[in-house]
Amino acid sequence: MVFAGQGDPRRSLSLLWRADAPTPTRGGPGPKPRLSVDAIVAAAVALADEEGMAALSMRAVGDRLGRTAMALYTYVPGKSELLDLMYDAVHAELPTHYGEGEQGDWRAALTAWAGEVLEFYVRHPWVLQVSQARPVLGPHEYAGLDTLITLLRATGLPAGVVRRLVGTLFPFVRGSAQAVADARLATAATGSSDEEWWAARSAALLELVPDFAERFPAVSGLEAEGPVEPYPGAAPEGGETVPYPEREARETFRVGLGVLLDGIEAARAGRP
Repeated sequence: MVFAGQGDPRRSLSLLWRADAPTPTRGGPGPKPRLSVDAIVAAAVALADEEGMAALSMRAVGDRLGRTAMALYTYVPGKSELLDLMYDAVHAELPTHYGEGEQGDWRAALTAWAGEVLEFYVRHPWVLQVSQARPVLGPHEYAGLDTLITLLRATGLPAGVVRRLVGTLFPFVRGSAQAVADARLATAATGSSDEEWWAARSAALLELVPDFAERFPAVSGLEAEGPVEPYPGAAPEGGETVPYPEREARETFRVGLGVLLDGIEAARAGRP
């Protein structure tokens, strides 16, 4: 896990809000592309998307731009500030308006919002490694927060409840996205498919723990009830081309979201 906001406060916020960004220059003679904060951030995002957070360094970003790491420091003081800029920049992809919410259908709007945010995290899994304990405080991050608050305000719930729902929905969607991202990475990282992994370990578990059902009756009983039925109001996952672990993660997301929205509906009606 990486914590944002570790650079110089004023310099970081100036860069995030482009208050006093350095003027792009060509540098030395020759056809090298013009450097800018935006170009550096775009290269860093592309690197993190392709190779993960572990590959991120000023030198690696400079290599992508055909420059030395030192050339980047004129624009971005260091990796901490760069990470803040990357995190905020990718949040610009998220929609800030949902027509359903403007028409009063808060549930449809929140469902659409959650789906968009889930896919955003899956596109940029490195973002999930940035802790939300300390926000970046950039314009695009604030725009995302403002959007969710607006959608929750449409429920008519009081401000105190809306504040807590923000703190519930973001971690829920992030956790669901992490499950999807992990499902995608597991086979490549371990060299074995999900089916192979479960087949080998299930057989060993049954052999080594023959009284498993007696020791864990709730787990065994749930499994014995058969396939998971779709939650009412939750559309089933379409397309068998999606691997089973990812389908499970996405179905879990839909079911969990449906229950959360049911809870919001109950709170609106004043029911416990």
